[in-house]
Amino acid sequence: MAGQFEAVPGGGATVALDEVEMSILRSLAVQLLELVGPGEEPVDGEDPLASLFSEGPSKPPDDPALARLFPDAYGDEEPDFSSEFRRFTENDLRARKREDALALVRTLDQVGAAGGAGADGAHDEPGAPGESRGGTRRGRRKRALPEGAVQLTLSADDSRHWLGALNDLRLTIGTRLDVSDEGGPDDDAVGGLYRLPDDDPRKPMVMAYLWLGALQETLVETLMP
Repeated sequence: MAGQFEAVPGGGATVALDEVEMSILRSLAVQLLELVGPGEEPVDGEDPLASLFSEGPSKPPDDPALARLFPDAYGDEEPDFSSEFRRFTENDLRARKREDALALVRTLDQVGAAGGAGADGAHDEPGAPGESRGGTRRGRRKRALPEGAVQLTLSADDSRHWLGALNDLRLTIGTRLDVSDEGGPDDDAVGGLYRLPDDDPRKPMVMAYLWLGALQETLVETLMP
């Protein structure tokens, strides 16, 4: 898997993804939505604003992946403060995570419904305004897309949603692989992932984990001033 995000003029980001990559991203996002759970919808006759002040759970989730997505704010040192903080913040945090994952799914579905953006096999490469590129265009030039790829362009808002979703997906898969989010290539647990044989049953999940990390890193760079 390849592809990296690049900034676009005026804010936002663009990335070339093929059909398989988009399918994997969508499948992972749908699984994340199922893990996070449905939203709390007001019952008939209930004031919709009441949900804004409803209390959430006070105990951390039993599922290790959910516990990683919704950690204790004060750690083990202040369990009472952590419980109180969780009661009033977890529902909102779950809603934001659902919104991020849904934004990713909607973007991919829109590309599929439109038959794919950048279907001509090339796209404009970002460049400095007024800079001559190849003597034919100023500021932008055509770059050939990888075979079978389409160019997906995100608005600034969608970029932030995607960043949140990619982070949550990576944390979830990392938990299943027993890898901490602080680990790097030199970390024993992470380094071992690079050396897994192809017949290891964890290999597909590892490849997805590393790929999501690369996407996340390049998307972060597009959001920097």
